[in-house]
Amino acid sequence: VQLQASGGGLVQAGGSLRLSCAASGRIFSSLTMGWFRRAPGKEREFVATISWRRNTDYVDSVKGRFTISRDNPKNTLYLQMNSLEPEDTAVYYCAATPAGVARSDRQYNYWGQGTQVTVSS
Repeated sequence: VQLQASGGGLVQAGGSLRLSCAASGRIFSSLTMGWFRRAPGKEREFVATISWRRNTDYVDSVKGRFTISRDNPKNTLYLQMNSLEPEDTAVYYCAATPAGVARSDRQYNYWGQGTQVTVSS
């Protein structure tokens, strides 16, 4: 599976961005997809996941602000990020796994290259 993340950029606090992750190489609709992020000087952390059944899960810090979704005919994963905060500044990665809903990066087999999100205060 090849994953290509895009949509990052510089935005002011309170603004919005939508990240996209284009997938190829395997039946996208059968995979659980996830978003992770790595802030400067910190470990990579789980952000959100969506299973092939469209079950979703989020880290507490983004609940109510971020929405993960998928468009199976387009083989694309999305992360709509609203009410962005400076603490959301990080490189965001999309990932894929044949497993069910998964929060641990160790459960993901395939990774995109990352897209930078910078939120200014």
